[in-house]
Amino acid sequence: MTIREIGARGDGLGEHGGGRVYVPLTAPGDHVRVALGERRGDGRAATLVDVLEPGPARAAAPCRHFGVCGGCALQHLDDAAYGAWKHDQVATALGRAGLGDVPVRPVVRTPPASRRRATFAASRRGGACVFGFNERQSHRVTPVPGCLVVAPAILALLGPLETLMKAILPDGAEIDVGVAVLEGGVDLLLTGGAEPGLDARERLADFAEAQDIGRVSWRRSPAFAAEPVAARRPLVARFGGVAVPVRPGAFLQASAEGEEALVGLVKAGVGPAKRIADLFAGVGTFTFPLAAGASVHAVEGDSDAHADLKAAARTLSNVAAERRDLFTDPLTEGELGRFDAVVFDPPRAGARAQAARLAVSRVPTVVGVSCDPATFARDARALVDGGYRLEGVTPVDQFLWSPHIEVVGVFRRH
Repeated sequence: MTIREIGARGDGLGEHGGGRVYVPLTAPGDHVRVALGERRGDGRAATLVDVLEPGPARAAAPCRHFGVCGGCALQHLDDAAYGAWKHDQVATALGRAGLGDVPVRPVVRTPPASRRRATFAASRRGGACVFGFNERQSHRVTPVPGCLVVAPAILALLGPLETLMKAILPDGAEIDVGVAVLEGGVDLLLTGGAEPGLDARERLADFAEAQDIGRVSWRRSPAFAAEPVAARRPLVARFGGVAVPVRPGAFLQASAEGEEALVGLVKAGVGPAKRIADLFAGVGTFTFPLAAGASVHAVEGDSDAHADLKAAARTLSNVAAERRDLFTDPLTEGELGRFDAVVFDPPRAGARAQAARLAVSRVPTVVGVSCDPATFARDARALVDGGYRLEGVTPVDQFLWSPHIEVVGVFRRH
């Protein structure tokens, strides 16, 4: 079959027997031989067997782990095709929401080797321990010593972490290891498995000392609070010059370059506004940069993130922090009426309830940030139907070679 295009998940789309076929690792124009698999949505999944004739968009993948590692899906596209596909994901999502006339600006792209946080997997079976990323659509783990995505500080730890996992994991154990680069050092968060015993804790503390790790923590699952194992110095994230002490596992933008791009777009969008609401504020990624020129009311539902943001804001008279579940209890049009601008940056599910309230508000400017073009387009439709004009959308690509793309859109009240 011949691959017609790349779908939203990064798989090539072909046709067989009148139905769609989803083929990973293929490019538009590729003529391929595949093995058909199980049904998937409106079609069938397939495995690439051979590229009989490469299409014009196909390129040699730069990473030796590509095709086995599940971290990247699009390294086989040439640069122009890759950039165009990311741009088209945003344009297509807007088009499906009836917003096809909205300008989609050029993609802002972050460089390779800039990811400052990543979650790896470790598995111990029969005396052998494997540390790395999960393989494509599998629970198997593959080592990635030459990963081109993560920052050098993380890449340098992969070998030592594999050795550590061999020393502390019992047979049959599987855990996730989160690695984040913060101001003050590297933060390690182990998730899953049995609670570390005395010997494992001592080895973890020794590892932290030997590798100059700032903090090591463990938690049973993401639903549990992290327990400290080694805390050698305070770790903070800095936003707009404000140091925010963050807890293990706190959400941060994937790269400093991506964060800088998003903050710049948000600040440009709100312009001279002096009273701003920052909704789904997290630990203050936008709150504190915006506070350099305005008063900011930051609203966050997660208790830990809210506590970290509130602690950092104590010395600032122009920042107020509120804990509130915006999915079930969005700000009302009356509450929104005191702001010149609103910024919202929800999780992947979007901000349906809050967008509905914004749509009937009189806020002059709204800036939406999203990691999912489809839910952004849905929420944008609600705002436009309520009388806003979506001036334009800028895609930001900080998840290189993956299907993910972030967007920033600026809305003005007519």
